[in-house]
Amino acid sequence: MRSRAAVALALATLALIALPGPALADPPPPTRAPVVVAAMGDSLTDARGSGGKYLALLRTRCPMSRFDNYGVGGQMVNQMRSRFGELFAPGKPAYTHVIVFGGVNDLYSDLTAGRTPAKIERDLRLMYDEAHRHGAKVVAVTVAPWGGFTRYFNASRGAATLEVNRWIFAQRDAGEVDVVVDAYKLLSCGDPTTLCPSYMPPNKDGLHFGDEGHKRLAQALFAQVFSSCT
Repeated sequence: MRSRAAVALALATLALIALPGPALADPPPPTRAPVVVAAMGDSLTDARGSGGKYLALLRTRCPMSRFDNYGVGGQMVNQMRSRFGELFAPGKPAYTHVIVFGGVNDLYSDLTAGRTPAKIERDLRLMYDEAHRHGAKVVAVTVAPWGGFTRYFNASRGAATLEVNRWIFAQRDAGEVDVVVDAYKLLSCGDPTTLCPSYMPPNKDGLHFGDEGHKRLAQALFAQVFSSCT
């Protein structure tokens, strides 16, 4: 038979367990603030053609923020790197984020310009590093699917595209970039190497995505990076 002392101790323990603890507070909402963003890219970003609409859509979601477009159609990432210093020249704003979205022009210039995945990765890495040195967060966008660009796409270049995109994800895992937005997966459906048909119009070349593709990319950038912007 248990002693009275043991019974009393057991009852006291049960009473303590039954006491309600302090209510857990909800986590504070993320601090909302304007962002100042530079986007480095090629024709998919260049607003002088049909590109850059993803930035225009982000401006509507973040009306107090700034999204500067440094896209130049046709450029390879070594050419982007050569002008990357423009982002941090005197008189430029202090960018909070830099989007780097390029590589497809390099991938189909493997024979004409000797652009290999290693060279693409080196030039991307130099841009990532420079953005970080200036205190900006790096948003790396993978090469979008371009298998429908049949004039230049082939199996070897498709494999090189996957190699570069894997490398971009590895930079995130190594802490060399802050966020990766996977345009390759976002903009495909069915065949992962080609743009989803609904994302192409009004373009038809299999490389340049249209309004719906830009909307999809803008949604992903907002959700992953800029949801607390003003």
